Amino acid sequence: MITGTSNDNTSGMKMFADAPPNARTIKVSEIFGPTIQGEGALTGLPTVFVRMGGCDYRCSWCDTLYAVDSSFRDQWKPMSPAAIMSEVASLSGGKPLLVSLSGGNPAIQPLGALIDLGHEQGYRFALETQGSVVKDWFSKLDNLTLSPKPPSSDMETDWDLLANCVATAGSDTETIMKVVVFDDRDYAYAKEVHRRFPGLRMYLQPGNHTPGTVEETEPTIDMSGVMDRMRWLIDKVVDDEWYDATVLPQLHVLIWGNERGV
Repeated sequence: MITGTSNDNTSGMKMFADAPPNARTIKVSEIFGPTIQGEGALTGLPTVFVRMGGCDYRCSWCDTLYAVDSSFRDQWKPMSPAAIMSEVASLSGGKPLLVSLSGGNPAIQPLGALIDLGHEQGYRFALETQGSVVKDWFSKLDNLTLSPKPPSSDMETDWDLLANCVATAGSDTETIMKVVVFDDRDYAYAKEVHRRFPGLRMYLQPGNHTPGTVEETEPTIDMSGVMDRMRWLIDKVVDDEWYDATVLPQLHVLIWGNERGV
């Protein structure tokens, strides 16, 4: 998921004001791209991002508060699936590519019709969620990243709900687990996730401890600190001989820092 915290409105990003909702609308915080997917199994793939507004979590280190906190809801535009796909097609020049559905928690939005419409046009869909909400349209996704939140987030994991997400996605959706790791407690939590779901590929991602704030026009980042955590995490995995785990950075953070809309 590409994330960031600048208020700048870049050329590849659509920002929205509020609009009258209807029964099938989806709350959208921003649409931007094409850029690359910066995290997880699809890292490096050209992608258009559709970021939803709203979340049922409040992680202590959230880096997309503008798409989470209700104080920003006047910036979330209710859009129909057709309107969203029109924006996506405009950004991609009408050429199908990967569409990443992100947030906030995109699973709280009614995305089944959007996925169906995009598939009809040749687009593929990936979604990342913490696994706190189960939707039957998970089975329509091409890729589902379940990213349960570790202890450093101050959130609690409902293991039954997480397992239900995996089961509901089914065999036609490529499902992976990804855990953000800040410290030893988070690392132990990631090992527990892998113990419970040994059949899913496990990705580990070093946490960004300086995600910035929505007020910053030129967000800063402690890049050396992020890289130190990356090296620490690699050493942990190698020393533990956890050879079926994949350690990846947030590629967009390494390239653009905390810049938003890239």
